[in-house]
Amino acid sequence: MEKIYQKILEFRDERDWKKYHDPKDLAISISLEANELLENFQWKNSEEAIVKSKQNMKEEMADILIYLIQMADKLEIDLEEEVYQKLEKNALKYPVKRENE
Repeated sequence: MEKIYQKILEFRDERDWKKYHDPKDLAISISLEANELLENFQWKNSEEAIVKSKQNMKEEMADILIYLIQMADKLEIDLEEEVYQKLEKNALKYPVKRENE
């Protein structure tokens, strides 16, 4: 994960874009990119959408991650640690249930 962070932040910093990346605009960008991902599925079932638009889906997912990492950097959030904590919280909220239980 660290390598991805470094590459994204280096790309941003080489272009001096950090000054434009306030949390509100980054949150808007995450939402817009997520909607662009969702657009691939409009009026299609999942299988049709994947066959027709998988490359675009990959690019939109990358855009979402790029903006998310930039937002985490801006807010000084260790996103990797937050994911681990959220998984632990979800494990308590949604315990594994076995069929025989």
